[in-house]
Amino acid sequence: MLRRLLRLLGFRRAEENLGAKGERLVAEACRARGARVLARNWRNGRDELDLVLLERGVVVFVEVKTRMTQVAGEGLRAVDRRKKTALRRAAAAWIRQAPYVAHYRFDVMEVMVCHESPVRILHHRGEVLFGRRRP
Repeated sequence: MLRRLLRLLGFRRAEENLGAKGERLVAEACRARGARVLARNWRNGRDELDLVLLERGVVVFVEVKTRMTQVAGEGLRAVDRRKKTALRRAAAAWIRQAPYVAHYRFDVMEVMVCHESPVRILHHRGEVLFGRRRP
């Protein structure tokens, strides 16, 4: 019964959890826009980067927040101060490993998965997370 429900909601495998589905959908959407996926679920200690993309010469560190209802709140609001610090730490570790990175940004991609309507992906650029860079 549960497997059938998960397949109806668009999960490829019954074992795929909601977060993994959201990350897969975002990776597919970004590839369709011409971005190249450099890493998925990259870990450094306890910190994790959901997706690392290369988009027009810019490395993009993407935090994916997947929801089935809005009861849990907006995904963007789930990226609190502690999560921002962890994202910066993980990105710095990734950059140390790949020192050719000149330009980068942080994005949050919110995914709303519903069985009544198509999947909706909302994209928030890094300025929303950390504020604009000062010249």
